Amino acid sequence: MSDQSPVAIARPTSSVAELNHADPTRAARFDIAGPCGLAANFSRQRYDDAAVDQLFALAASCNFGAALQRQMGGEIVNPTEQRAALHTALRGQPVHTKVADAAFAQAQQARVQMRALYEQLAGSDVTDIVSIGIGGSDLGPRLAVDALAAEQADRRFRVHFVSNVDGAAMGRLLPTLDPARTAILLISKTFTTQETLLNGEIACAWLQAPERTFAITTNASGAAERFGIASERVLPMWDWVGGRYSMWSAVGLPVLLAIGPDGFDQLLEGAAAMDKHALESEPRSNLTYWHALTAVYNRGVLGLCSHAVLPYDERLKLFPPYLQQLVMESLGKSAQLDGSPVVGQTVPVWWGGAGTDSQHSFFQALHQGTQVESMDLIGVLKPAHNYATNHLALLSNLLAQSEAFANGQASTDLHRNYAGNRPNTVIRLPSLTPGTLGALIALYEHSVYLQSVVWNINPFDQFGVELGKRLANGMLPALRGETESSDPVTAYLVSSIRNV
Repeated sequence: MSDQSPVAIARPTSSVAELNHADPTRAARFDIAGPCGLAANFSRQRYDDAAVDQLFALAASCNFGAALQRQMGGEIVNPTEQRAALHTALRGQPVHTKVADAAFAQAQQARVQMRALYEQLAGSDVTDIVSIGIGGSDLGPRLAVDALAAEQADRRFRVHFVSNVDGAAMGRLLPTLDPARTAILLISKTFTTQETLLNGEIACAWLQAPERTFAITTNASGAAERFGIASERVLPMWDWVGGRYSMWSAVGLPVLLAIGPDGFDQLLEGAAAMDKHALESEPRSNLTYWHALTAVYNRGVLGLCSHAVLPYDERLKLFPPYLQQLVMESLGKSAQLDGSPVVGQTVPVWWGGAGTDSQHSFFQALHQGTQVESMDLIGVLKPAHNYATNHLALLSNLLAQSEAFANGQASTDLHRNYAGNRPNTVIRLPSLTPGTLGALIALYEHSVYLQSVVWNINPFDQFGVELGKRLANGMLPALRGETESSDPVTAYLVSSIRNV
């Protein structure tokens, strides 16, 4: 690590197991409570008290509190695009400024429109909703619907998602639905996203009912021109909300339709509770500070290049792919805010899967592989089913894996030796409800932003995504034989594809 790195903090010489056995109070002191019953235990991270002191000194020098005030107050925190990032205003009013209050008022009006649309569709023959979007217009709503919809007793609609431009996705879904009982949502901020427009054309041609086609976009004229969607069937998006932070807006309409307006309100309230916690809690009691500083330490001090998210709840199986976009699209930057190169490393590769399935897959590498990864293990304490023995087995596996990662088990037989000292955090939710899910997602949102403050990067743009999209649009004429690529490898590959 460069001496110029903002996280020049000494590593402890003791292992995680040694730190915990030497200090009986460590587990309790490093257990941090958040809103909605969330709690996280950081005692199995590879820092000692001295390193923790240095991390919180770093938070003070970076002025985390002021950074959160700027973001939630609507200041320009996305300088490359000259935009605010006011996703917090979609769910509450943590900071009162003219800009933030105006954004909150717009969000409230959109929620009125969303509820009215729910009532309209609930009074119709519609039973199925097809939500078409990609990236931030898909991952958050898909996660929330998968996590929450099954437990909603008054579930009115079945919600289906299509994101991939691969026609197989539409080819599998549409034959299972009745077009007379289906409505379509097209979600695209700019209404220029190739995948969404192509899938939208297939779906709308199949539906043949413009009155049951709706759009969520900043580009209402584009929706009207391409699909004939009238303005009263368009819900708003705004340039002060990035795609991966947009689930709390009308982009969350699939969630509202799946769990009902009251459930959607509870989702927003849980996130708003985490906003308040992030802004008002003392640093040492602030769950968002602890999570962000731990991530900074693991990447910037320990140099770990991979982070696994391991939810021990089948309903959270889509949480790792959701976080992949949230974290890696936000922190995958190599330029500081002033345009100079980043010093050190910012984001590791985020990945993961649900326990206990993952234990029979990639956990071997986590326990005995040559590369050490950091981990978040997430447990839900009260299940939504009556299979008590299964749930106890699930929680016992969560606890056992966390202990095994940290403590290992020595053996003279290298094949059976477990080195341990794998840093991991155990996050607990009392139950999985709209409120606790909202708080959990908002925890990671704030953690990402605070990490960006340390690295001095912009977490709200994503220019790296745009290059591939632009090239893909230019590749279509070559595949049709209308043009030739100037790149020799691409030209060869295009030729081989056309000759099949």
